[in-house]
Amino acid sequence: MYPDIEIYIKNTSIEDITAWLTSELGTTKDLGIIKSGLHHFTVEYQDKTLPVMIFPNAVGKAWTSVWFDTADTPWDDDLTCGTVAAKALETEVRCTRSGWTEDQDPDEWTKISATGETEDFLWKK
Repeated sequence: MYPDIEIYIKNTSIEDITAWLTSELGTTKDLGIIKSGLHHFTVEYQDKTLPVMIFPNAVGKAWTSVWFDTADTPWDDDLTCGTVAAKALETEVRCTRSGWTEDQDPDEWTKISATGETEDFLWKK
């Protein structure tokens, strides 16, 4: 299990992302904007309250970051979460290749298509 999960979703509104979170996990609650467009949500999942941060335009105008600041998600890693999101939202999702560590190149990523196909690549943000 990863200590947290972060994915980047292409060209998808916050409303569509929160609808996906609600259908996938449970009740989503909007706690408002923390700063500079960073939206704070919670999702009720298996009697736990999961913190979720959604940051539109995190990378350019196309990419929205979705960060689950918890290990209590149903996914074992970013890739599994990204694959579920890509298929449900019918768009490309990107995530780190294998979880980030200090000695890893921060540009190593995986693209996930809406059909679930993956491709490793270097993403220069």
